[in-house]
Amino acid sequence: MCGDLDYRSEMITPAQIRAARALIGWKQRDLSDAAGVSISAIKDIERDIRDPRASTLLAIESALSRAGVMFLEVGDARPGGYGVRLVSE
Repeated sequence: MCGDLDYRSEMITPAQIRAARALIGWKQRDLSDAAGVSISAIKDIERDIRDPRASTLLAIESALSRAGVMFLEVGDARPGGYGVRLVSE
């Protein structure tokens, strides 16, 4: 299920967070509210100027996963880098 974060060996990247928000049409405020993370933390993480705690990234990933986003690691779907996709229901 998309809410299961144990399968990932790496933390999500700032680019994945931005892409995930774009896929589901969320503003930074929406993610902040859903993840219980401050808006300033979201902004800094997305600009890659803050080294977030693992718990913060997990809260962000969990919120986005609950909204229907699946995070892909390098080579998950086909050769390439990290990515995101919407989970079909």
